[in-house]
Amino acid sequence: MTTPAAPVDLTVVDTNTEPWQGFPVEYIGANLEHIPLVSDPDTGMQVLKMVYRAGFTNPWHSHSCAHGVYVLEGSLNTHQGDYPAGSFVWFPEGGVMFHGATQQEDCTFLFITNKPFDIHFVGDDSDPDARTM
Repeated sequence: MTTPAAPVDLTVVDTNTEPWQGFPVEYIGANLEHIPLVSDPDTGMQVLKMVYRAGFTNPWHSHSCAHGVYVLEGSLNTHQGDYPAGSFVWFPEGGVMFHGATQQEDCTFLFITNKPFDIHFVGDDSDPDARTM
C-alpha cells in the first residue's frame, strides 16, 4: 500500500489515564469534572468527557449552541425524563432545559457542542429571554 504524501495527524486522548479537570459554573457554585477531547478553533465546536455526580442538576438554563450528550455510564436526568447508558440526547440551541445525574448514580457522558459553548441560567443577568420558571 502506498502512503499518501500528507496523512493527517490524529488527535488521541486516553480518557482512562488523562486527569480530570475542573469546569467551573460560577452561577451555581459548581466545578464539574471534565476531560477536553477536541476543540475546533474554526467553528468553536468541542467534545468533552464529563461526569455529573449523583444528585447534581444543572438547573433551568439555555445555550446559544446546540449540544449533544452521549451517556457512557449511569443515566442522564432531564426535564423530559431519564436516559440510560447508550442514549444520545440532542438539545437544540436556544431552548430552555435542565439536566444532570439521577439521585442514585453518577452520569458519565460525552458532551458535544456545534459552536462555542455558553450558558445562561434562567433568572441570571445573562438570560437572553429573562424567563422565570
